Amino acid sequence: MPALPMTPFTFHSRRRRLLLAAAAASLGTPAARAQGGAGQGPVRLVVPFTPGTGIDLIARQIAPPLADRLKRPFIVENKVGASGNIGTQDVVRSAPDGSTLLVSVNTLVMNRALYPKAGFDPLTELAPVALTSWGQLLLVANQASQIDSLQGLLAKARARPGSINYGSPGAGTPHHLAMELLKNRAKVSLTHIAYRGTGPAVTDLLGGQIETMFLPIHVALQHVKAGSLKALAISSDKPSPLLPQVPPLKTLNLGELNVDMWYGVLAPAGTPRPVIDRLNKELGEILAQPAIATAFQTQGMTPDHSTPEAFGQIMAADAKRWAELIKAQGITAE
Repeated sequence: MPALPMTPFTFHSRRRRLLLAAAAASLGTPAARAQGGAGQGPVRLVVPFTPGTGIDLIARQIAPPLADRLKRPFIVENKVGASGNIGTQDVVRSAPDGSTLLVSVNTLVMNRALYPKAGFDPLTELAPVALTSWGQLLLVANQASQIDSLQGLLAKARARPGSINYGSPGAGTPHHLAMELLKNRAKVSLTHIAYRGTGPAVTDLLGGQIETMFLPIHVALQHVKAGSLKALAISSDKPSPLLPQVPPLKTLNLGELNVDMWYGVLAPAGTPRPVIDRLNKELGEILAQPAIATAFQTQGMTPDHSTPEAFGQIMAADAKRWAELIKAQGITAE
């Protein structure tokens, strides 16, 4: 039988089938894809902040067991700048094939409102893989401030609006927005002093140049135990086992004041679901290991795990919450 003539429709259909076949081949065999890309090339774990941070510790704790389980190298890459936007954008623009992942913190969705011209949207251009942990913030004051309780801080702020200086590692950081949320709920005025990093802010806090600030619990704890800082409140809804006598912010009964920081792993949008599911499964088992819990505790973090969908819901709710606060308080990234 003579061959049928090739119409434009059959030509384009054939071309589409060839392109799909090539794409499938580039991702490996069906068996490998179903296993989440096990046994393929190296995976970059992009950390958009400096080495030594809590996010960096998470990446370096999960990389070796992921490499062992998936039989491929996992390489931690710190790509810093622009409050995490540079490293995040790198992941957004990477191929959605499981070879590039982002390890990040809730700054990711705070930046969505602070940097509307960043060039990407973390809620649509990143795929949640799994929640990894939660970190607590501690509201502290120095001894020279003579602020000895959460209620005392608010009373002083109401008596002398704007006279209390509080610090943060920079505009738009969780430390900054946590205090702005407290200010918004309590209807008080404190003056924000932005620093370039946590270290300089803590130095000035201890030296009396600023009176108060939110700090990660592991950073504040040594100074609280030494008596140089007074712990006023914890960001969680429940007291911390490390400081059981310190009340949660919610005891003010001013609405939702939980400002715990979430941490998690994400992939470029469009990453095949089998890849995400395999990574999620392996991370769940890794995070359940006692050694991981011990390592995370050094950074004041508690391991946790979630489905990709649950993590996505946390991100979306947090993005809405912080966008509303940033607008209400007139916060800018400058």
